[in-house]
Amino acid sequence: MAAMEPLLVELGTEELPVKALPGLAQAFFDNMIEGFVRRGIALDRGDAKPLYSPRRLAVLLPGVAVEQDEQRSEVLGPYLNVALDTDGQPTRALQGFAQKAGVEWTALERTSDAKGERFVHRSVKPGAKTATLLPELVREAIAAMPIPKPMRWGAHEHAFARPVHWLVLLLGGEVVEGEVLGVRAGRNSRGHRFMHDKPVWINAPGDYVDALRGAKVLVDPDERRENIVREVEAAATQAGGTARVSADNLAQVACLVEWPSAVLCGFEADFLAVPQEALIATMEDNQKFFPVLDAQGKLTPAFVGIANIVSKDVAEVRKGYERVIRPRFADAKFFFVEDMKQGLSSMREGLANVTYQAKLGTLADKGRRVAQLAETIAREMFLEPEPARRAAELSKADLQSRLVNEFPELQGIAGRYYAAVEGEPTDVANAIDESYMPRFAGDAVAPSPIGQVLAIAERLDTLTGGFAAGLKPTGNKDAFALRRNALGLARTIIERGIDLDLPRLIEAARGQLGAIGAQTTNDELYDFIIDRLRAYYADKGVPPQQFEAVAALRPVSLLDFDRRLQAIGAFAVLPEAEALAAANKRIRNILKKAEGDVASAVDAARFTDGAERELGEAVDAAVGETDASLKARDYVAVLGRLARLRPQVDAFFDQVMVNVDDAAVRNNRLALLKRLADRLGSVAAIEHLST
Repeated sequence: MAAMEPLLVELGTEELPVKALPGLAQAFFDNMIEGFVRRGIALDRGDAKPLYSPRRLAVLLPGVAVEQDEQRSEVLGPYLNVALDTDGQPTRALQGFAQKAGVEWTALERTSDAKGERFVHRSVKPGAKTATLLPELVREAIAAMPIPKPMRWGAHEHAFARPVHWLVLLLGGEVVEGEVLGVRAGRNSRGHRFMHDKPVWINAPGDYVDALRGAKVLVDPDERRENIVREVEAAATQAGGTARVSADNLAQVACLVEWPSAVLCGFEADFLAVPQEALIATMEDNQKFFPVLDAQGKLTPAFVGIANIVSKDVAEVRKGYERVIRPRFADAKFFFVEDMKQGLSSMREGLANVTYQAKLGTLADKGRRVAQLAETIAREMFLEPEPARRAAELSKADLQSRLVNEFPELQGIAGRYYAAVEGEPTDVANAIDESYMPRFAGDAVAPSPIGQVLAIAERLDTLTGGFAAGLKPTGNKDAFALRRNALGLARTIIERGIDLDLPRLIEAARGQLGAIGAQTTNDELYDFIIDRLRAYYADKGVPPQQFEAVAALRPVSLLDFDRRLQAIGAFAVLPEAEALAAANKRIRNILKKAEGDVASAVDAARFTDGAERELGEAVDAAVGETDASLKARDYVAVLGRLARLRPQVDAFFDQVMVNVDDAAVRNNRLALLKRLADRLGSVAAIEHLST
């Protein structure tokens, strides 16, 4: 194997797009690795990862072979009956093949396959130097990056996400000569735009991270994020609180700065009268600041900004940060005050003038449907229906508010504040907010019973309405987020342990739609919801065959579905599981081929074989001992007891023939197998576990 040397590739640019930066860096890294592999250049990745900052993308590898592996090729030629004439001399076909290979035909080798013996040309070429291939490899890696709108600059045709200004190509301690995007390679990087605006000499790849750190650039994104968190938390502690550091905000700030420096700022306490979610959204989404919370999680009049420079006059930086945030806070306060003057009831009246969907009416129509469903679901959950109806009636009113118009992410949250101010019961106000939960993947489901009622009712109406109006998702198109709604519905039911008859609720939701409800079916909607659960349970490590085993029974309760799935998981690890699954599969096949209906009653007097009699007695005992467990939905106990049938089942199939000539005996054996199969399949279609 060729010797290895560390490699550094750095592409220096203008500031790259913030949200796209991590993806660009990962693509550049992956494309470079793939290029080495494709060219047969050995490499040692070690724990290498993409390195990047707002002005650079870098690939730093601990070891790359200085030359390719030997290039071996094998080209198959004509078979002997075509290649040689009767005198053993080469035909034109063989001569042409040899000429194309660049050798005499006598230098060709022979090989054999299923069709016979044929000529083959094998060659070995020494590998090219990595330094020779590297510039082209970098160009290919850049060309394959996901850049939807590349920029052009200067008087050339090169294009990239942002203009490129420098290129570092080092293999070992040597510069690799070459040009990429019109820039010649060298060993000079560049430091921080303001704190070290001059070239940075990179002696060897291993010096890269430290050299840039000395030039006030943290090129390792993990180090940069850790630095930001440390600085923000220290500043928040100084203010007597705790910093709110969301993953998304941290990721974006880390792509905005090369040398982060925290600046503690504040704002007037009067603004705290505004819903804190609006203020937090302004700080995080618009300005990329970090709010400071108190011990109870309430917003304090302090926040932390991250500068891309260690300023000599921090007070001026602070003033700038505080100045840009005040107008947005003032707007939020104005909207909030004006909304409270208007009131939720007035907002709710305005929903009659807002179209929800052409075929489904206005938002007021949707509100009425959801309120009726909420009453139905509340009764099913043994809750008082009136609070659920009231919360449903108010749940969309805040869509008419000025605050939600300015901050759409406050849907439900604003309604909770307005309802509380107007004296609505706490559980009603909270439910308005919780009806939107889960808001995103990984978000918690509604915590309160009334919130759960609304979350389920809202999603049921959205799903049934969407399907009835012909808005079923296709490919990547899902205008009404029906997939997300189906999963949110299922998660709320399962994770909060709510036992509901799903088909019956779907039927109720369809009934609320009037004539258009006939455009979809209970089965169609049930199957759509169950299909969302495939990925949900796959993420929890549930094998697909176990999921299919439960889905085959189509449980009407999703909570029951979950319990059955847990039981089948416990059953699958038992030593008897595979044999019983295979036996049940065999029984199902036998019953499918039986002529006419199979009797449900088994006549023990017709047993003629000892193994048959023993199985009959064992099945009787198992059925009797599992009836109560089935009724109590103790599916683990049911399957555990049925696992003990394996010896009798094995003996039956070893010693007894089912399809005998005597019709009475045959039909009785079929009835016995049907009784066994019905009980084995009472929890799940366990035949799906059979490989």
